Amino acid sequence: MKQTVTTLQKMKENGEKISMLTAYDYSTAKLFDEAGIHTILVGDSLGMVMLGYESTIPVTVNDMIHHGAAVVRGAKNALVVVDMPFLSYQTSVYDAVVNAGRIMKETGATAVKLEGGKEVCPQIEAIVKASIPVVAHIGLTPQSVNAFGGFKVQGKTEEAAKQLIEAALAVEAAGAFMVVLECVPAKLAELISKQLHIPTIGIGAGAGCDGQVLVYQDMLAMYGDFTPKFVKQFAQVGVTMKQAVEQYMKEVSDGTFPAKEHTFAIRDEVIEKLY
Repeated sequence: MKQTVTTLQKMKENGEKISMLTAYDYSTAKLFDEAGIHTILVGDSLGMVMLGYESTIPVTVNDMIHHGAAVVRGAKNALVVVDMPFLSYQTSVYDAVVNAGRIMKETGATAVKLEGGKEVCPQIEAIVKASIPVVAHIGLTPQSVNAFGGFKVQGKTEEAAKQLIEAALAVEAAGAFMVVLECVPAKLAELISKQLHIPTIGIGAGAGCDGQVLVYQDMLAMYGDFTPKFVKQFAQVGVTMKQAVEQYMKEVSDGTFPAKEHTFAIRDEVIEKLY
C-alpha cells in the first residue's frame, strides 16, 4: 500500500508501529520498499556513511537532491523523507522555503525533515504553508553536535525535559506531521508521544514512540567499528560482504571464475577461420 501522511497518522491513531530506515540509493531503496518498509529517510547521515565526512555539517542541498532522487525512483510504496542539510533553512524563512521547494521538485519526495524546536517553527510553518509536508527532529540534533559538545542524551534534567516537551508541542503546532526524537530518555519520549497527536519516530528513544528509525548501515553492521547503544544489529552484512569479496578475489586469482556457465559460446569453425 502506498504510504502517505494520512496513512501514517492513521497508524498512530490505531496504535500500529511505524518502521523507518535510511537509504541513499536506488537499489537499497528498492529492496527496503519490497520488504514493506513504511517510510524511508534520505538522511544527511549520508555525509558520513556514503561520502566519508566526519559529520553531517559538510552535506549540501545538491547532495541531498542527488541521493534523494535515486531513492524516490526505487521506492514505490514507502513514504520518502529527505533531510534539509546544515544552513539550508537556519539562515531565513525564505531560504527554508526555497530549499525545501528545490528538494521536493528535484527529488519527487513526499516530505522534508529539519532539525530544531521553537527556533525553527517559523520555517516549519512557512514550508507547510507552501504545501510541503514537514518532519521535525528534536532531542539530539546532529547538525548542532558542535554546540552540544558531542553526541549526548538530551532531556535528562527536569528543565531540559520540559524544554523538549515544549519543543515537541511547538513543532506540532507549527504544522509538522511527524517528529523524530533522538537520544531522549525512554520514559520522556513515551510521555511526549502520548501528548502529541502526530506520530513520533524514535532513535535511541525507547519503544514508547510511535515508530523507529535506524541508519541501515548501523542496523546491518556495515559501518565502522563503533555501535551506538541504541542500535541493534539485525544481520552481519558487513562480514558477509567482506567474505564474498575475498572469495571473488580468490576465484579470479586461481582461475575458477568465470567458469564455463558464466561464459558465452561461439562455434569452433568461426574461431578456426580467424587463425
